[in-house]
Amino acid sequence: MREGIDEIIRKADTLIEALPYISLYKGEMIVVKLGGSVMESAENLKSILMDIAFMRTVGMLPVVVHGGGKAISRGLAAAGIETRFVQGMRVTDAASMHVVEDVIKNEVNANVVAILRKAGVDAVPLYGEKIFFVERKSGCDPETGEKLDWGYVGVPVAVDTGPVRDMLHDGTVPVICPIGRGADGLPYNINADLAAASLAKSLRPRKLAFVSDVPGLLRDPSDPGSLIETLKSEDAPALMKRGIVGGGMLPKIQSCLDALNEGVRKVHLVDGRMPHSLLLEIFTQKGVGTEIVRT
Repeated sequence: MREGIDEIIRKADTLIEALPYISLYKGEMIVVKLGGSVMESAENLKSILMDIAFMRTVGMLPVVVHGGGKAISRGLAAAGIETRFVQGMRVTDAASMHVVEDVIKNEVNANVVAILRKAGVDAVPLYGEKIFFVERKSGCDPETGEKLDWGYVGVPVAVDTGPVRDMLHDGTVPVICPIGRGADGLPYNINADLAAASLAKSLRPRKLAFVSDVPGLLRDPSDPGSLIETLKSEDAPALMKRGIVGGGMLPKIQSCLDALNEGVRKVHLVDGRMPHSLLLEIFTQKGVGTEIVRT
C-alpha cells in the first residue's frame, strides 16, 4: 500500500515541478520537428504526440513539422522508382515528386493528424506549398566541380506565416509537411529540418525542438553518456571544427544556429525513443536532451 502511495506522491511532485514552466510557456509558440525512426514506431510517435497534446491542453501553441523519409522510400520502391541520394539529399524527379506528395500528405501527415485528434486536439493538416516558397537546390561536387542536380528539391527563400498564425488563433494545431512551391508553380521536396528551421526563423517561436532518434548532441557519438546538455551558440563553431558536430548532425546544428540568430530563444534536440522526452525536456529542471541557447 505504501509503495502505491509513494508512486502517487512522485507523480504529484512531477506536476509541481512542471507548474512554473506551464505558467511561463502559456501562450507561447513552439515548433516541433518530428523525424527519424520515431516516425516509424507507432509507440514512439504516439508518445511524442501525447506530449504535444499536453502542451496544447496547458495553453502552449505547438506547431508540428514532420518528415517521412522512410515512408517515401517505401512508396518509391512500390512504384518501381529507385531511391538515390546526393550529398545526403534525395534526388527527386517528376515521377518521384508525385509519390513524395502522395505519401507525405495522404499517409504520414494524415496519420499524425489522426493521432492528435484522437487525443482530443484539434489538429489540421497544412500542406507546405501553401507557406514555403523555394528555389531549386543547386550545388557542385567539391572534388570534380561538376554541377549537381537534385531535381525537384527546394530550399526555402520565403515563408508565409499567415496561415500558421491564423490556425493558432483559431485554437488548432497546424501539422505541416515539408513541401514548397517554386517560382515555376510546381511542388518541391524540402528537407524537413530545413523546413522547420525556416518556419521558426519567420515565426520566431519561444522554442524550436527537433525530435529524432538520437539522444541529443554527443561529444562521443559512440557514448550516450557524453551528452552535451547545454550548448552555447558561440561554442558551436569549435565543435564543428573538431568534428564533434559532423555528418547528418552538421546541417541540423547549423539550422539551429540560424534559427537562434533570427530570434528563436532556445532550440532543443530530443530523443523521441524515450517516452515523453519532449515533456521531460521542456517541463523539468534537468531535461533529457541538448538545449542550444543564444549567447
